[in-house]
Amino acid sequence: MNVITTPIEGLLVLEPNLLKDDRGYFFESYNVRTLEDKAGFSTPFVQDNQARSSKNVLRGLHYQNEPHAQSKLVRALVGAIWDVVVDIRPGSSTYGRWYGVELSAENKRQLLIPRGFAHGYSVLSDTAEVFYKCDNFYNKPSEGGIFYADPALNIDWKIKLEEAIISDKDKVNPLLKDAVIRF
Repeated sequence: MNVITTPIEGLLVLEPNLLKDDRGYFFESYNVRTLEDKAGFSTPFVQDNQARSSKNVLRGLHYQNEPHAQSKLVRALVGAIWDVVVDIRPGSSTYGRWYGVELSAENKRQLLIPRGFAHGYSVLSDTAEVFYKCDNFYNKPSEGGIFYADPALNIDWKIKLEEAIISDKDKVNPLLKDAVIRF
């Protein structure tokens, strides 16, 4: 596995080593020892989630507050997404900065997101299936969100926002400056 650092501390892009032959390919998508050795991540994952979405769906920005905060390992099983995270760790030198990366069935990249980030994605392909592991269980009272079009963040979602398909819940998330954040 190739570990790619990002401009935001702790946020990593993972590229698998593909074994290809005339039958297709094989790769190890998750190995706790590899994450410990190469990425310094040793927290066990306890929950897997999967979502299917259509082109131009925009989900996010979501997070879980302490004591139910979650690290995530995200990948696209089908199609392509533009995966975005915002650093919401109080005291972080990159607080309020966002980072985006294309995750696709073709590139097989994964994004390892530590606790303290808001997460969302837009669908670039006709459909996409997104799979992610979490290191803590979902807890509705700890749920938090940030408005996807917060002008202070100025996120490029790689889709036209006027064509974006967004849940009613995500349309009314607060701006970062007004969000309840407990880390």
